Amino acid sequence: MEIGYLGAFLMGLFGALHCVGMCGSIMGVLTFSLPEEIRKDPLQLMGYLSYYSLGRILSYTLAGTLAGAFGAGLLFRISPQYGHTILLLMATILMIAVGLYLAGWFPAFAHIEKAGAPIWRKLEPIGRKLLPVSTPWQALLYGLIWGWLPCGLVYSALFIAIGQGGMMQGGLFMLLFGTGTLPAVMATGIFAEHVMRFSRNPKLRMIAGILLIVFALTGLIINW
Repeated sequence: MEIGYLGAFLMGLFGALHCVGMCGSIMGVLTFSLPEEIRKDPLQLMGYLSYYSLGRILSYTLAGTLAGAFGAGLLFRISPQYGHTILLLMATILMIAVGLYLAGWFPAFAHIEKAGAPIWRKLEPIGRKLLPVSTPWQALLYGLIWGWLPCGLVYSALFIAIGQGGMMQGGLFMLLFGTGTLPAVMATGIFAEHVMRFSRNPKLRMIAGILLIVFALTGLIINW
């Protein structure tokens, strides 16, 4: 009754346009804040973008580890059978909501994503102090903070991570989810203007939203 690790990767991949919408502007700002000599050197630029993304994915992995520990230590001891079912339903509903939001059919979802705003308000000023980024370590630290940006897609993945059965499993699930988001976010860092324009295409967003909804429903049917 588990959404597997391949599912975690595909979830991140199918949610790519949501990632570009949420993280694209941040990645664009970070890219343009780098010294000109780094921006003009493809290898150096890729290195800094990789550090940003590594930090972000490490934060996802930490959150997944904590979520997995919570699930193993509390929720499933109380109700192993029904706890898993409830989490699966909640994750499915959240993924469908993200899909509807992407497709332009549920704009109110933007309010739901603000659930993590209190944490972000405390972390965001710390991130600002790291700008402009001039060293790989700064890029990594900024990525670690960036990983806590409120995001409905991440919340959906964390609900599933809770049900993975343990700390390691929850952490691995979120690691693979973060890896799935990597192509879109990295592309935004390199081709910021073009990718952002591409991501705003209504038809493309509708297709991506429908794919995410289909993935959510398929996961529910398979794992029910």
